[in-house]
Amino acid sequence: MTTTMMIAMSDETQTRSPKGSTVTRVLDILDAVADSEHPLSPTDIAAQLSIPKASVHRLCAALEEHGYVTTRLNGRGLQAGHRLNRLALNVLSGAPLQAQRQAILSALSREIGETCNIAVPDGAEMIYFDRAQTHWPVQVNLKIGTRVPMYATAGGKMYLSTLSDARRDRIILNTHMERLTPNTLLSHDDLKEDLIATRERGYSLDNEEYIEGVVAMAMPIKNHQGRLYATLSFHAPCMRLPISAVSDFLPQLRAASEQLSALLDE
Repeated sequence: MTTTMMIAMSDETQTRSPKGSTVTRVLDILDAVADSEHPLSPTDIAAQLSIPKASVHRLCAALEEHGYVTTRLNGRGLQAGHRLNRLALNVLSGAPLQAQRQAILSALSREIGETCNIAVPDGAEMIYFDRAQTHWPVQVNLKIGTRVPMYATAGGKMYLSTLSDARRDRIILNTHMERLTPNTLLSHDDLKEDLIATRERGYSLDNEEYIEGVVAMAMPIKNHQGRLYATLSFHAPCMRLPISAVSDFLPQLRAASEQLSALLDE
């Protein structure tokens, strides 16, 4: 625990109100941010939870330092941070739901005949969280924990397409777009155009942009409010599955993403 968090909690303990302890207040703030369909200001949170604004500001500053909430680029609201999103995904990785998650992934992999992955956003990268591997002799082996760039992968572009324009642009402008293959998008404008198309159709494509000779498609895994927590994707060598045929598996990928989304709300 950092000094900031310790100070915040110490101050709150000494000025505890009938609303409850510091721990209760922190949990209530996280609930409010996670349940809101739009970013909340500290004033909004204070009014909603009947907590003094000074207390909300201190606690939110500590939560932001630890990555549980993040301030929008315009500074006018707080939204879920990467660690809060990770908490939801940890539900999926827990023993009670692990078997269900793996069953969905494995069934999808069998239907499509290719390796399927769940990835989570972290900064400007996606991290492979889980996978169901096919048994073809020729395949790409991206292990759990592998980090890949958002701008050149189906999962990363799916995530970027769901963000507000301001947040999307902030990530893109701070990303070094390196040429990984002849098809890698290197222009910010080209990437934005791709993301707009992704947002409109509801799924993303990787046309040999990350690994030459490999194509991929991804869809979002969302909670009941429509917030993306992870992406579901499959990838395949284009010698086996050309990019023109990837969308043939859209119904299967959509059904599996909806099943995984439902697990978040159980």
